Amino acid sequence: MTEAASRSNRPSKPSLRSRKTASRDSIAARAWQRMLSGRRLDLLEPSPLDVEIEDIAHGLARLARWNGQTSGDHPFSVAQHCLLVTDICATMRPNWPAKWFLAALLHDAPEYVIGDLISPFKSAVGLDYKHVERRLQGAIHLRFGLPATLPSPVTDTIKRADRVSAYFEAIELAGFAPEEAAKYFKKPRKLPNVNIKPLSTIVCQRRFMRRFRNLAAEARLMDGRV
Repeated sequence: MTEAASRSNRPSKPSLRSRKTASRDSIAARAWQRMLSGRRLDLLEPSPLDVEIEDIAHGLARLARWNGQTSGDHPFSVAQHCLLVTDICATMRPNWPAKWFLAALLHDAPEYVIGDLISPFKSAVGLDYKHVERRLQGAIHLRFGLPATLPSPVTDTIKRADRVSAYFEAIELAGFAPEEAAKYFKKPRKLPNVNIKPLSTIVCQRRFMRRFRNLAAEARLMDGRV
């Protein structure tokens, strides 16, 4: 056999370009994150069975709002923001059943996986981000006995409370002038008594877990699931 024929019978090596493509494909194929609980949560096909409240509380208590650009000795965490939004909902809807306050507490829960993107970046990312966020939120709701999609009045109230919280966070923590905060977040018509002091990670995580347990237990009692 000639040397040329021998070379033609050898298996060809993949090109550098094809190896890079294969490497990118293998990286893209991993759409799950391992949690400290040991769960693997798939971002694209999230299962309620892979959602644990301890993972949510741990992640949100370590996730800073405003990209960390806030005053104080501690970052203002997403977990503390969720507690504040729940408190504001209680002033707006004091007679709500516990399950809707639980929904308020979990309104930013998907961020324990996908992070807290500031609003300008969410707009730049577009609909793909919102699609992933909605699927995660649905899985989280189902895991804790809530409807995957909340009734519109409940969603609207939580969004209003979220804007009130953002207004006060902007002024008290993020360096906004009141006029600037009113422009972007709308000044609340009735100003609740809000005084924000960022909590340490461990204190905030414990308070989030305590609030969750109390609301979840009350929601189960009211729904006859005990």
